[in-house]
Amino acid sequence: MAQYFSIHAENPQARLINQAVDILNNGGVIAYPTDSSYALGCVIGNKEAQTRIRSIRGVDEHHHFTLVCRNLAELATYAQVDNVQFRLLKANTPGQYTFVLKATREVPRRLQHPKRSTLGLRVPEHAVTQALLTELNQPLLSMTLSLKDDSGPLHEAWEIRQRLEHQLDLVIDAGTCSALPTTVIDLTTDQPQLIRHGSGDLAPFGLSG
Repeated sequence: MAQYFSIHAENPQARLINQAVDILNNGGVIAYPTDSSYALGCVIGNKEAQTRIRSIRGVDEHHHFTLVCRNLAELATYAQVDNVQFRLLKANTPGQYTFVLKATREVPRRLQHPKRSTLGLRVPEHAVTQALLTELNQPLLSMTLSLKDDSGPLHEAWEIRQRLEHQLDLVIDAGTCSALPTTVIDLTTDQPQLIRHGSGDLAPFGLSG
């Protein structure tokens, strides 16, 4: 049965953040708030936790995870970024976007798109997420918390606990999140390509929904 932490959305309690990171480091799967919807997360190297997240989501191994990073410096460890891409990222992170970028050699092959060697990365603007990432000292491996046959992602912690308390190790309640997932933008081509229109504004990328 999942533990349930009520954490202040703007001033996260350090004690609870530390406990949450302990759960992650011990192989746990957590539901945590972001600047879009709630998400599922685990540490990068834990294959069992990754399998659990895919099972919760009802997706197979072809559905890829996102690396959730603290900042652009951390993101650059895992993605190949040229000057044009860097300017776009700098202007729009942190924010409600997931960016598809070419992976570096730091990224395990199983986390990359099998044909394109790409992965999704994001830098969220949420105090709780940032506190988790800082204490964890590495990115979170993550997926949007949307369940099979639901019309959209989950955005209320109480509902997550009600529906998934026997499948998760921790639910972090920091209040209601957006009912929309991130906007997903592919930056691996000459012009940004829209993959999914979610909570992030398209205007900075010259795109329309």
